[in-house]
Amino acid sequence: MHTRIFHAASCFGVVILLAAVTLPAYAASDTIQAYDSVNPFIGTGGGGHTFPGATVPFGMIQLSPDTAMPDFKHAYAWAAGYQYGDHSILGFSETHFSGSGHSDLGDVLLMPGVGKIQWDPGDPDKPGSGYRSDFSHRTETAQPGYYAVTLATSGVRVELTAGQRVGWHRYTFPKNQTAHVLLDLRPSIYDYPGKVLWARLRVRADGTVTGYRETRGWAPGRQLYFAIRFSQPIKSHELVNREQNIVYKGFQGPAPDPTDVDAIAGKQLEGAFEFGKLTSPLLVKVAISTVSAANAIANLDADGQGWDFDARRAEARAAWIKALSAIDVEAPPDIEKSFYTAMYHALISPNVSMDVNGEYRGPDHAVHTAKGFTFYSSWSLWDVYRAEMPLMAFLQPPRRINDFVDSLVVAQQESPFGILPVWAYEGLETWCMIGYHAVPVIANFYMQGFRGFDANAALQAMIASATYAPYGDLGDYMKFGYVPSDREPESVSKTLEYAFDDWTLARMAQAMGHKKIAAKFFKRAENWRNVFNPKTGFAQPRLANGKFREPFDPAAAGTGSGFTEGNSWQYSWYEPQDIGGLIHELGGDAGLVSKLDQVFDAKINPKVFANLEDVTGLIGWYAHGNEPSHHIAYLYDYAGEPWKTQQRLAQIMNSQYAPTPTGLVGNDDLGQMSAWYIFTALGFYPVAPTSNEYVIGRPFVRGATLHLPNGRQFTVIADNLDDAHPYVGAVSLDGKPLNRSYIRQDEIMSGGVLRFVMQAEPNKTWATSPASRPYSMTSY
Repeated sequence: MHTRIFHAASCFGVVILLAAVTLPAYAASDTIQAYDSVNPFIGTGGGGHTFPGATVPFGMIQLSPDTAMPDFKHAYAWAAGYQYGDHSILGFSETHFSGSGHSDLGDVLLMPGVGKIQWDPGDPDKPGSGYRSDFSHRTETAQPGYYAVTLATSGVRVELTAGQRVGWHRYTFPKNQTAHVLLDLRPSIYDYPGKVLWARLRVRADGTVTGYRETRGWAPGRQLYFAIRFSQPIKSHELVNREQNIVYKGFQGPAPDPTDVDAIAGKQLEGAFEFGKLTSPLLVKVAISTVSAANAIANLDADGQGWDFDARRAEARAAWIKALSAIDVEAPPDIEKSFYTAMYHALISPNVSMDVNGEYRGPDHAVHTAKGFTFYSSWSLWDVYRAEMPLMAFLQPPRRINDFVDSLVVAQQESPFGILPVWAYEGLETWCMIGYHAVPVIANFYMQGFRGFDANAALQAMIASATYAPYGDLGDYMKFGYVPSDREPESVSKTLEYAFDDWTLARMAQAMGHKKIAAKFFKRAENWRNVFNPKTGFAQPRLANGKFREPFDPAAAGTGSGFTEGNSWQYSWYEPQDIGGLIHELGGDAGLVSKLDQVFDAKINPKVFANLEDVTGLIGWYAHGNEPSHHIAYLYDYAGEPWKTQQRLAQIMNSQYAPTPTGLVGNDDLGQMSAWYIFTALGFYPVAPTSNEYVIGRPFVRGATLHLPNGRQFTVIADNLDDAHPYVGAVSLDGKPLNRSYIRQDEIMSGGVLRFVMQAEPNKTWATSPASRPYSMTSY
């Protein structure tokens, strides 16, 4: 993957001379500038896997163009349906993931056209060979909540906006051309033959088009219902089943004529809706539901009233302006763009997955009703527990955080297995990735002070997940204290991640006064030691007989290596709850620092990871494009050399982010890559969520003000910040020297001023003593 260079501290040089006691809120100039700074095309090229289309914060709809939906073996680059390097558009569908490393969705694909209806997409390199259309980026516009493009082949101008449960299309057709809209229920993101198990399509008497399809994708048996209305009357329609070699066709129902049936069912359905020559734009509004067509209609009636596209666009814009106003930053234009686009991406998921009547589909595939909360899904938990969920405490009101927890807990209660979600969307489980990382999400929210959920029910759900032996080799983990490598190919990664999750559970239990539960899981949190070999200095696969597996190569990655999407160079650092213990295992501070330097300074051949598409953004062995590396640069703080953390962070920020389509070196993973950027730009990062400590790095913005949900303001100032002053010389909190390399949750939420004085040379005396270092289970 090509890495774009982003000089994160360029154009600095303005010294901020404001007294802490009278400091005004930093502002980009106004909240509109924050909105205008967002570039939804960032990450749409390369491996970012973001989409440029229209959505609202945490909305149910993600309406976006799809440039391709190839078969799943060749679909990785199109995980969001769109690749910036493509030159044609297949259509516009209502559902997408933002930055996922695997994928599905792409539901309810619509494509406007003129003239004769074409039922197949055609060849992207042969314009006019199908309903697919060429386009130029020159005609594209993308803003939070709005997308527009001109389809070069047909001449149709397409505009998209979205509400919470409704996607809005506006099509302006060329004059004197007969207009139609094609609905194709066959293609899907990560497609393959037979993925659509069944579909229905119906034109109702009032012109509403409803239907559903059931797919055998990432979440097997997923059902998605929809309702569509057009602003102009349908002059004629045709519903077809393109399925071949049907053994038994049954009998056709009544219809005005054979080519104009009102309802069909099958596996390969399409619908064409003709409107004649239009003198005004055609508006289309689409609502979805995981429950029923009746609920999709109810969603459309409630959230999709009227036909004022511009008003709906203004509402989406207002929702984003409000969401982005949570942080004001003062920074050069390129950093502003990256910062606010990162905020935008971090606020897309998880998504509302509940109808206006409170009904949703749960992991048991049954229909449930949320009582007193909004049900959310789209949980990329292996990723977002690290920084994206901790960030929400500073950006979102308590009600939404409590709804997040309630959504996770009811999913555990409704699960056929009685465990919390692992990687879930639209209420259903995919079993993707490892760990039980809903546990640290809930525990961290509790430790951050949220109390609007049933903590006892949450704790029981967490314990149930951490003790369910059939899941992910947990039985062996509880028996041996580690996952044996002769029983499980990802054994080391599972052991390390389980141990961290156990620690977060213990922290919440301890805070709730459950001493026995806390003691049990604090003990399990030490299990990382059972796969760490002091002789090699690495986390290493261990056999059921207690011996470490030989031969051992810390560079080995892939199937059977013992590691998930990485190797021992990347995973040996994954005991964020006990870095003090790791330091002792490595022989002291110097041992940790030396090994960290080896990680970043190594000269490696990227072909080592040729078969691991998620391991990207390499700096030596460090892989910023994948989450297990995200905390590593901050670990120098734990060994008393924070100036090296500052140095490494500049190296990462300068090479891994840019305000361009290829500006994300790895998939954003529903906001985790973006959350890392936001925290790091502000100057601190949650290395160990639930510690309630944020490890100090260095700022990359001149100033920032967090408008906290409790009404207070927390301001970051970076004096002297420019390319020539990349190191932290001194830090103060509310005017008093801060001589430790972390800041606490309560200090941020109390409001105040965190001031950095930057300088040209490293300060090798600041925050070096053991007493000044972040939390560790084992003392330094």
